[in-house]
Amino acid sequence: MSNSRPLTLRRGAISVSPERLSMLGDAVFAIAITLLALDITVPEGLRDSEVPHALRELLPAIGAYLLSFAVIGVLWLTQHALFRMIATVDRWLLYLYFALLAVAAALPFPTKLISEYGETAAATACYSGSIALSLGFLGAMYLRLLAAPALAVTGTDPAELRASVRRSALHVLVFVTAIPLAFWSPGLAKYWWLMVIPARALHRAPAPAVPAAAGEERS
Repeated sequence: MSNSRPLTLRRGAISVSPERLSMLGDAVFAIAITLLALDITVPEGLRDSEVPHALRELLPAIGAYLLSFAVIGVLWLTQHALFRMIATVDRWLLYLYFALLAVAAALPFPTKLISEYGETAAATACYSGSIALSLGFLGAMYLRLLAAPALAVTGTDPAELRASVRRSALHVLVFVTAIPLAFWSPGLAKYWWLMVIPARALHRAPAPAVPAAAGEERS
């Protein structure tokens, strides 16, 4: 017998399980990462002496790829931590998650933009805004669980949800403040992104307690 909890519908709930939504997200994130790698190419028909120069020209694209790979990886890990807390999906969670996936699927565009025009304010601001949007939608999903505890898995600690909301808000603040900073100095705005490291350390989430399976609760 499966230990997974049956889907319990409440008013406004969606008849799709969190597991199915998470699987959709896995596919979207995987495709986004694949599209990132497609931009790393060199011209065909190069002479041997031209290859080293072509590889040096690829360094900005490789840097942008690695940066966005890390961003998408963090988003993917965070969404799985979030979905472990969701028992029922309502319309607000569904809309927020679809908005997150829409931004994640489009991340190859600002990545290509910053790899080719990384020294411009517009490209840097566009990339900062994309990351801020994705983190904001994740934070809003945590906030929705906090506002509607019936959607959360039994035993979910509200303090953990509040910590996740605060952490998301700090991350969003870093990337939002980088947008006006980019119009003054694009290079400084990129260094400003590193502020997410102390922000993450400041609000490091404790390891979530794994709720007991339904069969184990009755034993």
